[in-house]
Amino acid sequence: MNNTLVIIPTYNEKENVERIIKATFLQKKAFDILIVDDSSPDGTAKIVVELQKEFPERLFIENRKEKEGLGAAYIHGFKWAIRKKYDYIIEMDADFSHNPKDLVRLYETCKEEKADMSIGSRYIKGKINVVNWDFKRIVLSVLASKYVRFITRMPIYDTTAGFVCYTRKVLETINLENIHFVGYAFQIEMKFKAWKHGFKIKEVEIVFTDRIAGESKMSGSIISEAIFGVIKMKLKGITKQT
Repeated sequence: MNNTLVIIPTYNEKENVERIIKATFLQKKAFDILIVDDSSPDGTAKIVVELQKEFPERLFIENRKEKEGLGAAYIHGFKWAIRKKYDYIIEMDADFSHNPKDLVRLYETCKEEKADMSIGSRYIKGKINVVNWDFKRIVLSVLASKYVRFITRMPIYDTTAGFVCYTRKVLETINLENIHFVGYAFQIEMKFKAWKHGFKIKEVEIVFTDRIAGESKMSGSIISEAIFGVIKMKLKGITKQT
């Protein structure tokens, strides 16, 4: 077993899952991978099971019966990682919007620079590192991060980022049973609670590239959850219900 686990949630990712697994295993540092699949009807899980023959003891899969949201999938993976005693746990999308080459940088930021949590950030000090998004989506994303930063006062530029490395201590400290959000706001809530607990958080500049294969999981309800959820989350933070 390696000391770092990459958790990749999947739902209908047959076009990407084999490529993202093999690209991750090609990095200069050895990572284990846990696929958390929400019973994809397109056969994503079958592809992973077949690949386990090629990567025994490094590739794992957890099949969930229902599609319950990104946050629920990650929490399932976090609990699995804690039980297995991984030192570092990284969350990453399956669609190559997060470049597997940046995995080592996130890991080293925690391992070498002693950060408790490292964030692959699209927006650092005014920069916007996004490829293949239209102007409207860029503006929406940037404004959402600024809005969250303003409401919560978190000193984080990319508050909605989904490419994150945690030390096991962070995930053991945060009450995973008390995470309320399952969609877009899940990423915000995890950062907020880590920050409220006083963990050292460091952003790492990355380039985010929109998916070219498969269908986007973004929806209006997910965006609404992020917009209205942060106010509720801020109030809970004030009362120290972290």
